[in-house]
Amino acid sequence: MVSLSDAPVNLFSKDLPSFDDVKKLWKYVNSSERNRLAFKEQANAHSDALLQGIALLLCGNPSEAVEKLARGKDCVQKYMALGYAYRQIGNYAKAAESFEKIAGQAEGLTLCLEKAETYRMAGDLEKAAKELKNCSNFDNISADYHYQMGRLLDENGEYEKAIEEYEHAVDLDGEHIKALFQLAYSLDLRGDEESALYYYKELTQVEPAHVNALLNLAVLYEDCGEYDKALACVESVLESHPNHAKAELFRKDLSSARVMIYDEEKEKRRDRQNKILEVPISDFELSVRSRNCLKKMNIITLGDLLKTTEAELLSYKNFGETSLQEIKKILDSKGLRLGMALEEKGAAKPVDPEIISQASPEILQKTVDDLELSVRARRALERLGVKTVLELINKTEAELLGCKNFGVTSLNEIKERLSNFGLSLRTLE
Repeated sequence: MVSLSDAPVNLFSKDLPSFDDVKKLWKYVNSSERNRLAFKEQANAHSDALLQGIALLLCGNPSEAVEKLARGKDCVQKYMALGYAYRQIGNYAKAAESFEKIAGQAEGLTLCLEKAETYRMAGDLEKAAKELKNCSNFDNISADYHYQMGRLLDENGEYEKAIEEYEHAVDLDGEHIKALFQLAYSLDLRGDEESALYYYKELTQVEPAHVNALLNLAVLYEDCGEYDKALACVESVLESHPNHAKAELFRKDLSSARVMIYDEEKEKRRDRQNKILEVPISDFELSVRSRNCLKKMNIITLGDLLKTTEAELLSYKNFGETSLQEIKKILDSKGLRLGMALEEKGAAKPVDPEIISQASPEILQKTVDDLELSVRARRALERLGVKTVLELINKTEAELLGCKNFGVTSLNEIKERLSNFGLSLRTLE
């Protein structure tokens, strides 16, 4: 069994530690899977319901914690723990009730902030604001106060002001984990990747390192093409949490990305081809009739022309065989022909109506988040604007593989998730 002698607090000592000390132990217990298992084993050796309840809460079992704590002796620690446990299982009314029971016993600021967080999570922003107003005299003093102010402003959509509050909290306490993470995350969401990187890095210096910060930092490194740094972040998570499913999936994706060969010549050829396709039709010596017809058909560039067939051109009013031959002659001189872009791309086969009819609307309207995909796969689908399962099955394998940082591992992961619902990606004829 792993020794917990290095733990900052001994929950099972003669004197019950304060809840502030219990929160310090919380960080230590959950810093690794080994610590959590060792702590559970130590907790099982005690028969005291209060201690067992607090231990279960620390180990991430709030429902079981509530049952044990209810049988424990009444004290500040019991009702603080109950408030946390009820809040974690979404019973915000019971959580607020638990905090109310120790009004006048627990430290005033702590209690106000816990109640404010509970009301905010319950969606009662008015009550949350009222609680924070009661402790506004801690402005410029308490990092926790500014953190909670930031969370409330975020909920109200005042994002810039929220960032200012998180920055204020970090200025007051450079190791305030929650404020650092929310600051980094908010900057990340708003596209300020440089600042987000800085604060995520700051978080990784606080012991124990913040798991979600490491994974988000890995995503940013991946987007910058710094795969070795991204992999180091993921490995750091797996070192302490070897069974972390998302980190394991991310590691596989990153490992695939590192061995992908970048064909520089192919990219140069593709760039040259793209430049040719972007040449405007107005650069060619065409008759007035041909030029006007193409303009009315919204054929602006050479690329547009290559996506058009002879039949489509001839079906247009006033466009005849003479104009067709004129255009074909120009294309032939460049080794091109009408409709060749469609031939190279392949005709897309729509999703089989039978598949859609067999799948329930609930499944088709599920969000891609419901598929519990890896970080890389989710980011790729975000870039493609794919939000639902229906939108996903309308994508081809080629479309997904063409997205930045999307590899075969992620493709197989998506195909496996869809197969669980009897669905598949769109195919090409």
